Amino acid sequence: VQLQASGGGLVQPGGSLRLSCAPSRSIFSFVALGWYRQAPGKQRELVARIEPSKTVYADSLKGRFTISRDSAKNTLNLQMDNLKPEDTAVYYCNAVRNDFYNYWGQGTQVTVSS
Repeated sequence: VQLQASGGGLVQPGGSLRLSCAPSRSIFSFVALGWYRQAPGKQRELVARIEPSKTVYADSLKGRFTISRDSAKNTLNLQMDNLKPEDTAVYYCNAVRNDFYNYWGQGTQVTVSS
């Protein structure tokens, strides 16, 4: 399974970006889908995740980031609004198989800077 992430780039503080992740098989074949990020010198952390019965967000990101699935395009999306310099990181798409094996995308760089 491959996860192709796109949509990263350079944006000014307060701006928005939309990330997309396109798995090589149906988004509904996974038990969970999510986005993680890793800033320089820091550990990878959860941004948001869609599970069978709930959607989970990092507490610090609630209200600014929105995760969603597009069944028509077979993509996982992350809408990021009111971006801050501390959101600068490489963002990774994650998909969890039904035996809890994790797939990771190649990462897409998001840089928030004036």
